[in-house]
Amino acid sequence: MSFTYKLFMFEDDGTIPNNPDLPAILYPGVFKKHPHEIEATFKLNNWRNSWVNGVLDYHHYHSITHEVLGVRAGSAKLILGGTKGETIEVNTGDVLVLPAGTGHKKLTSSPDFEIVGAYPDGKDYNIQTGNQIERPQALADIKQVKVPTTDPVYGNRGQVVDRWR
Repeated sequence: MSFTYKLFMFEDDGTIPNNPDLPAILYPGVFKKHPHEIEATFKLNNWRNSWVNGVLDYHHYHSITHEVLGVRAGSAKLILGGTKGETIEVNTGDVLVLPAGTGHKKLTSSPDFEIVGAYPDGKDYNIQTGNQIERPQALADIKQVKVPTTDPVYGNRGQVVDRWR
């Protein structure tokens, strides 16, 4: 089975560490015809502790877990990888899988923008902003985050299973 996806690798920029080993994954339009099924699919594939909201409008990352973001409505421009990263546009039905340490920030969004976030095994998450005081512990934490056993969209298949192992 063939999946449409795009991979992104980002280097540590001195503020946002990003992930040195795992790429961020974009599955464009995978839920375009059924965005209401995003959260249930994540849960089915053991990506839980979900929430529905937007994306924070400042650079941040999670050092203790990976994260999946599924666009349930609207569109947004996000910057991934910190200030030297890449700007992408996400639309209804897109899914973005971010390995621990990957910087992300919302630049703009449509008024109806709504995203579902979740974490492998329902892990708790933290919010790191690139403060130099938090950096040594964050770098150590990122190295300890285990690769999930399932892809949030495709379960036992998909890029998390194929590329992250």
